[in-house]
Amino acid sequence: MERPKPLVSVIIPCYNQAQYLKETVLSALNSDYSALEIIIVNDGSTDGSKELAEQLANQYQEIKVLNQQNQGVTVARNRGIESSKGVFILCLDGDDLISKNYLEEAANTLTKRPEVKVVYCKALKFNKKKKKLWKLKPFTRNLLARDNMIFVSALFRKSDWEACGGFSEDMNYGREDWEFWIKMLKDGGEVIQLPFVGFFYRLTPSSKRKKTGTNEKKRARIAYLNSKHQDFFERELNGPLRFQRTWSKPYNTLLKFLGLPLRK
Repeated sequence: MERPKPLVSVIIPCYNQAQYLKETVLSALNSDYSALEIIIVNDGSTDGSKELAEQLANQYQEIKVLNQQNQGVTVARNRGIESSKGVFILCLDGDDLISKNYLEEAANTLTKRPEVKVVYCKALKFNKKKKKLWKLKPFTRNLLARDNMIFVSALFRKSDWEACGGFSEDMNYGREDWEFWIKMLKDGGEVIQLPFVGFFYRLTPSSKRKKTGTNEKKRARIAYLNSKHQDFFERELNGPLRFQRTWSKPYNTLLKFLGLPLRK
């Protein structure tokens, strides 16, 4: 007798994304993987997202809706994961899409390989005018210390989310998924990238990646990461993460060689 598949919980935080939400939800519902629940977390939307989410929940038994005052995406993800029943978790923002086979392949990988903590895939960035492959660096912990190569819509175990403390709700400087993966992976665990395009990141005027590029935000983000993960950066970069991230390790190594203080 075949064992039942582990339940996958797809967590969809949504803030004023009514024009895209149904397409996002349907991309998850159309998955080849049938052991599925979808939790839409309406983060205080004012554009009809709440009403649309509730309509979808009335239409599809797999869907549950949570409503909260606007508190940001990290809080919304954590609330959704807290209420989930799945063994595996996939966070999917309210305007992005996944392929039919992504959950099936990712869940099978985590089921068969307990040493693997995170499974993701290749990805496309898209809008109405263009599609382009998202060029992601291969995963190593050393590269993760300098930049993030795992988008937030990767599959992981709920138990690993609990063990690392979830998404940091005081991480308000952008790239909160990067800090989450550092927390989960800095002390071990393998990462697998599946060899097909299974995630589609929608480029919009309000896309979060466009909002996190100012020098002020970058400095605040780096200061936060250094304060939370000093041990990790010391191990991987021989000192703190620097504003010029690529040069962090050689710069730290030079300062140590010269006997100079490692000011951040």
